[in-house]
Amino acid sequence: MVAAARRGKPVVVVIGCSTGGPEALTRIMPLLPSTLEAPVLVVQHMTADLTGMFARRLNQVSSLEVVEAEDGDDVVPGQVLVAPGGRHLELRREQGELVARLTTGLPENYVRPAADVLFRTAVKACGAGVLACVLTGIGRDGADGAAAVRAAGGEVLAQDKETSRAWGMPGSVVREGNANRVAPLDGIARELVQMIAQRTGVARSG
Repeated sequence: MVAAARRGKPVVVVIGCSTGGPEALTRIMPLLPSTLEAPVLVVQHMTADLTGMFARRLNQVSSLEVVEAEDGDDVVPGQVLVAPGGRHLELRREQGELVARLTTGLPENYVRPAADVLFRTAVKACGAGVLACVLTGIGRDGADGAAAVRAAGGEVLAQDKETSRAWGMPGSVVREGNANRVAPLDGIARELVQMIAQRTGVARSG
């Protein structure tokens, strides 16, 4: 467990993406070090028949363990949980531990899973320890969640317009003034590692 987590302030990375997201994540995951000092939870707008296969594909290119989330999974550094299609991925604190929960609540922003649900529940569980990343995608899913992250003292990273296949999701975050940082696709992993190191006080490389 990371130093921040031992102090009762866990750091967690939450990522939301849609159109263009599979390609973006396939480029980002290999650049995240195996020693990453935070868990990563991902919402990619994708149907239930594809998310498991997508998680396995990401696992093949990543030094982190990437799996499709199951209800009740422990949320631990060094692991990436991908929301299954058709179910919201929520982060909860239960008996002092971070746990993933899958729910079938109403779609938000016309989608389930929704990044806003993940971001909002992450803030409730971790407060200022949330580092949110909004990648390429149509619509504005993640915008309200990003606002909640900023309000709680967390940080928000958005993909830039030039490298986004669709700048709806990250663009909404930027236009509403809730992006602490904006970076091109090839710089996203580096920014995430820096953000984590600043929060945990631990700088590691892969």
